[in-house]
Amino acid sequence: MDTTATSLWDELVGTQPDPDLWVVIATLVAALAVIAPPGLWRLSRNAITIAHEGGHGLVALLTGRTLTGIRLHSDTSGLTVSRGKPYGLGMILTAAAGYTAPPLLGLGGAALLASGRITLLLWLATALLLAMLVMIRNAYGALTVVLTGALFVLVSWLTGPQVQAAFAYAVVWFLLVGGVRPGFELQSRRRRGGAPDSDADQLARLTHAPAGVWLFLFHAVSLCSLTGGARWLLGL
Repeated sequence: MDTTATSLWDELVGTQPDPDLWVVIATLVAALAVIAPPGLWRLSRNAITIAHEGGHGLVALLTGRTLTGIRLHSDTSGLTVSRGKPYGLGMILTAAAGYTAPPLLGLGGAALLASGRITLLLWLATALLLAMLVMIRNAYGALTVVLTGALFVLVSWLTGPQVQAAFAYAVVWFLLVGGVRPGFELQSRRRRGGAPDSDADQLARLTHAPAGVWLFLFHAVSLCSLTGGARWLLGL
């Protein structure tokens, strides 16, 4: 038993060989292929919503708020509810965490992949999805998280190193590139008079800084994460 536990630990914290450059580029192309077309984006955006709402929930807990539930909807919207003071730094950080979570998770994933820790990335992602599942409060949300987590488990346990590496790189590229698009979508909706209660508008009410300032922050985080993460993934 001790030998098995030691072996699992060594596999978890150990390093795996980097894939060939063509695999890295191919996974970038694959990520773009499910992000750029509107039809595929409506489906794949569910994964970005998981990261978005997970970011709200994680920061709420880290800032001392009480997380009461997360809902994910079929239109790719979501809702994270927490209890605590409706003002102050904790509330501000919680509100700001949604749009910044996917690109920052992608940046963290790129750092892990750059250090050769493919297995650790897959296991951490699975653990985060499992923790999030506990807080899901609707059937569609639970189904989405379970299917996503099951995909990570299947890849981690039933495929070889090459497939695991390709999957991990595709996931990180997806978070980095897919994390850029929602900010521009929000900006477009607000320009047409929509999304009056968006994260940017909530932050404007909390801080008295214009919503445009928070949109700029969302863009800055996503684009800087994409730039930095891409350099790590491409070995530049």
